[in-house]
Amino acid sequence: MSTYTRVSVTSSLEDTQNKVHELHNEGFKKDHIYVLTHSADGTDYVAEHTGAEQITMAEEGLFTSIANLFRSRGDELKAKIMALGVPEEESARLTNELEWGKILVLATPELKEDDTLLMYQSNVFQPPY
Repeated sequence: MSTYTRVSVTSSLEDTQNKVHELHNEGFKKDHIYVLTHSADGTDYVAEHTGAEQITMAEEGLFTSIANLFRSRGDELKAKIMALGVPEEESARLTNELEWGKILVLATPELKEDDTLLMYQSNVFQPPY
């Protein structure tokens, strides 16, 4: 199992279900696979129908969670993504994908005490131009 956060951008609930299933088959535990949409209600819906988790205070940390109460939705989403180990610049780009109606699927490895989450791997959707 790698020590990278995996990030995927999906376009539909079916694609998201398939990605969650694929990540689980690769060895990611169900409680380490997260979904995120631009709206909180959308995230609730997708999480319920895919069996994935939502990013909560446990992942964000107390201070980020409190700060999110005072942030714009875009900044809140960016902070949630960064809490899972995605760099700030990439988090900003992914937040933009959410604004376009995409769904993020993020999977974090189960780390042992001596492991470090160094970076992330992304196989994001690139829209044709």
